[in-house]
Amino acid sequence: MRRLLLTCSVAGLAGCATVPPPVGSPTAVSVTAVGETEPVGTANADAADDPAIWRNAADPAASLIVATDKKAGLHVYDLDGRRRSFANVGRVNNVDLADLGAQGVIIAASDRNDIAHAKLQLFRLDTAAAQLVPLGAVDGGSGEGYGICLGTSGGDLRAYSVLKDGTVNEYRIDLGGVPRSVLLATHKLASQAEGCVVDPRDGTVYVGEEDVGVWRFGKGMTSPKLVAAVDNKHLVADTEGVALITEGTDSGMLVVSSQGDSSYALYRLPDMEPAGRFRIVAGRYGATSETDGIALMGGSFGPDYPTGLFVAQDGDNAPYAQNFKLVSWAEVQKAIAAER
Repeated sequence: MRRLLLTCSVAGLAGCATVPPPVGSPTAVSVTAVGETEPVGTANADAADDPAIWRNAADPAASLIVATDKKAGLHVYDLDGRRRSFANVGRVNNVDLADLGAQGVIIAASDRNDIAHAKLQLFRLDTAAAQLVPLGAVDGGSGEGYGICLGTSGGDLRAYSVLKDGTVNEYRIDLGGVPRSVLLATHKLASQAEGCVVDPRDGTVYVGEEDVGVWRFGKGMTSPKLVAAVDNKHLVADTEGVALITEGTDSGMLVVSSQGDSSYALYRLPDMEPAGRFRIVAGRYGATSETDGIALMGGSFGPDYPTGLFVAQDGDNAPYAQNFKLVSWAEVQKAIAAER
């Protein structure tokens, strides 16, 4: 959610200036984007929102990004940022994917075409053609659909439908025949929530409550635990996109879009110790500002992204429509290490 608009320079590729950090905020190191996507189709609006990454293990440079135009549908981009296809499915806010091997790469998008009752639109990603094959829509809960993240448990596909009012519904998704969602659990946060991510190692779920911070939903937990509070220093409201990269059995990094000061806050897993902050500043491509959704995946994506790919929505890509910036995770690691 955006509470204010920024005044931006539209000259050349400089892009939008970032918001000054609050007094007392830890230093945010600077990185630049290696690439960017073509703009979404909806111009002059808050339209681009959330990305998801599919890594082609056999040919990492042929990996794909699926991203939302929340006014119109879903784009599929390649790593050069070219739009390979578009699914005109209306108002879809967030997107996530799960690679189920023989069952294919499953895409789920939070459908807010009916703000009174959320749906989860399901697709199979045709990775060779870079196109989405519709599978149908399943129930996402009573209320306005906002966030979505996917995981697996015992071979089953799990979807976490985050409603705008802070409700988090956990579903088992049955893909056989006509897809359906089976409600397994419901949690309620006190206020507006959106971004979420599932740790693939143990199914732990992290959900961002915009004005409060990040909550952890773990196995065996009867209620969520606040693990990263908005302090308007390390993490500045709104709390938006949430992503993670794994390392070993329980280590890695959680990344949160600190939308209020156009930066990204890092937390070291599993203890959620603050581990630095970074910004995407203007270079060959523009800076990012007021980022909504983010995605992060480790592994090689070719020489430009040797240890992982970070994708961030850009809230102001003037004079063009909003888009997504692509950043080398190796550059983020390097910049954070140099600051220590």
